[in-house]
Amino acid sequence: MKTTGPAIVCEDLRKRYETIGQKPVDALVGLDLTANYGECLGLLGPNGAGKTTTIEILEGLLPSSGGKVEVLGMRWGEHDTQLRNRIGISLQETRLADKLTVIETVRLFSSFYEKQGDADEILQSLSLDEKREARVMTLSGGQKQRLAVACALAGEPELLFLDEPTTGLDPQSRRDVWEIIRRQREGGRTTLLTTHYMDEAERLCDRVAVVDRGKVIAVGSPAELIQRIGGDHVIQFALKNSNDSAESHVELFSKLPSVQACHVEADGFALTVSAPHECIPALVERLGANRLQLGRLTTRNVSLEDVFVSLTGRRLTAEELADKAP
Repeated sequence: MKTTGPAIVCEDLRKRYETIGQKPVDALVGLDLTANYGECLGLLGPNGAGKTTTIEILEGLLPSSGGKVEVLGMRWGEHDTQLRNRIGISLQETRLADKLTVIETVRLFSSFYEKQGDADEILQSLSLDEKREARVMTLSGGQKQRLAVACALAGEPELLFLDEPTTGLDPQSRRDVWEIIRRQREGGRTTLLTTHYMDEAERLCDRVAVVDRGKVIAVGSPAELIQRIGGDHVIQFALKNSNDSAESHVELFSKLPSVQACHVEADGFALTVSAPHECIPALVERLGANRLQLGRLTTRNVSLEDVFVSLTGRRLTAEELADKAP
């Protein structure tokens, strides 16, 4: 198994959806993306950004309209059998045979691959060993989600695609999936992950690519992306009894000491600052001078969520991440 260089290469990747009688929709407009062997690459983006389209092209489920795509040094349409034997896929929604047992399901998927994983070890790694003889129809939603990940591991994949793998899982089950990703990395294998949990992306991903409007607009390690927005802390606050629009106050707060950016939120404001001890006293003074009352104020460290807001102007929600191809 190759362990150096790029496991995924996308150059100028394009995808246009054309429907008779309707205007064509360009889902990807020149997307560039690289994932190296042995890393976990996170893919983040709002609804309609092009993430699912990108993943489906990489998985060989969807043809591109243009550009270069290489997966594990090979191309779909030329090396399909070899590629399918070396990748594992866990989709946002996976439908399995209801009347098969859990162990039968994993063994069935293992039989599809030249290199077959140990079904018992896979179930144990995802805390499903106690459910090995249970029929799929009797499983809870979270258990079915973990079983889908188990099926993705059945061929000991060199490249693992995980699309929202921990949505709806309890904390322990989430940690089980996290451990799977860590083992992939330790074995020199690659994982492409989409998630709407920013703490998950920060904890697991070596690099994160932010996709918006069909292109990658930023890529780097979580720490590198956080450094780009220029501040170390976020001050979140709300006003009390203010009749003015929030947008009318943005300029007022943007000029406070050490403020790098000011964003309007649903219930207040968020200031990205480098020195909160300088900004907070000035903020209180500025509010008093303009006869504005402070309703609440909290401070925290800058996170990947703040990077996303800075780049796209919006927050990422669970609903937004469930984007579908047009």
